[in-house]
Amino acid sequence: MTAAPRTAAPAAVRATPADPATAAPGLAARPRHGRRTLRIVSPIVLVAAWEAAARTGLLPPEKLPAPSEVLSTGWRLAAEGTLAVHLLDSLQRAAIGLALGGGLALLLGAVAGLLRLGDDLVDPPVQMARMLPHLGLVPLLIIWVGIGEELKITLVALGAFFPIYFNTYAGIRDIDERLVEAARTCGLGQLARLRHVVLPGALPSLLLGLRLAIGAAWLSLVVGEQVNAQTGIGFLMMEAREFAQTDVVLLGLLVYALLGLLSDLLLRLAERRTLSWRRGLKAT
Repeated sequence: MTAAPRTAAPAAVRATPADPATAAPGLAARPRHGRRTLRIVSPIVLVAAWEAAARTGLLPPEKLPAPSEVLSTGWRLAAEGTLAVHLLDSLQRAAIGLALGGGLALLLGAVAGLLRLGDDLVDPPVQMARMLPHLGLVPLLIIWVGIGEELKITLVALGAFFPIYFNTYAGIRDIDERLVEAARTCGLGQLARLRHVVLPGALPSLLLGLRLAIGAAWLSLVVGEQVNAQTGIGFLMMEAREFAQTDVVLLGLLVYALLGLLSDLLLRLAERRTLSWRRGLKAT
C-alpha cells in the first residue's frame, strides 16, 4: 500500500510573516514631528518653573533673575550693538583656534594612524600630554605667549586638538584590514585606497571628534576671555560680575549655550548628509 502523494498547500495558506513596517505603517515608528515636539517639553517646563519661582520670590532676583529679565537685557544689549561686538570677537577667536588645533590634530592623527613610524614618534608624547588639563596650563601659557589674543587662541586650539586627534587615530585603526586588502587586490593605488576605503571608514569617528572639539573649544574660550580681554562674551561676563549684574552673566552663559547648541546642530546635519550610507541603531 503506497502513501498518497502530498499536495502543495494552497497559496492562500502559505502565508509568510508580514513585515511590521508594511503591515502596520502607523505603528512602525512614532511620527518625527511628534518626537521633535516631545524634545522641547522638558526645557519649556524648566524655564516656566524658573520664571514662576523668580516672580513669586522663591528665587532672589540678585542671585537668579527671571528668564524674561535676562531676555530683556539681551534685547537691550543687542539694540545698543554691544552684544554683536562681543559676539563677533568670540566667534573669530573660536574659529581661528579650532582651525589651528583641529588642522594639526588631523595631520598628526593621520600620520600616527597610517604610518608605523608616525605611531612610534607621535602617539607617545600626545598620550602623555593629554593627561595634563589644558586649562591648568594658563599660568605657563601666559609666560610663553603673553596675555593677548595669542593666549585665547592657544587655549581654544589645545581644547580642540585632543578630541580630533584621538578620534582620527581610532577611526583609522578601527578600519577592517580586509577591506584594505580587498581594495589592493582590486588594483586600487595608495591614494585611491585612502580616498575610497580609509576616509569613509574613519569619517564617523572624525565627525564625532569634531563635535567634541567644538564643545571643548567653547569651554576653553570662556576661560581665555576672562584673562585680560577687552572684548568677547567672557569679558562681558567678567565686567558684569564686577557690578553684580547677574542678568548679564546669565545672558553670557545663554549665548555660549546657544552657540554650542547651534554649532552641534549644524555639524549633525552635515554628518547626516555625509554619512547617509550608514544605517545605525535607532532609539525606539
